[in-house]
Amino acid sequence: MTDPTLTATRHTHSRGATVLAVAGELDHHTAPQLSRLIQDTSFGPEAPVLIELSGLTYCDSTGITVLIGADRRARQAEAPLSLVGVNPDLMHVFRIIGLDQLFNFQPTVEDAIDALHA
Repeated sequence: MTDPTLTATRHTHSRGATVLAVAGELDHHTAPQLSRLIQDTSFGPEAPVLIELSGLTYCDSTGITVLIGADRRARQAEAPLSLVGVNPDLMHVFRIIGLDQLFNFQPTVEDAIDALHA
């Protein structure tokens, strides 16, 4: 059996937003990696953060808790935050637990950037 893997990287989009790209399995084993990346990321009114999840293949309750923590941090800093590229299965879970009312969702990074500048 292989260990669950997660890749979480940060880059700055050419239009200024910070993009956190997450791929693989986000669970109790890998969640600390994303938590560290979020903690090391600047949040502020002029520093929007996009968490790009199109490469996410699995997310358990620990992973959802990390995303909720990112939202809490963004709200405290008055920073725009969007979840991008959420697959239909994870979106279904978000709807069941009511998180579709908490997060801003966008289908792509470019859509999220456009929404920030609208």
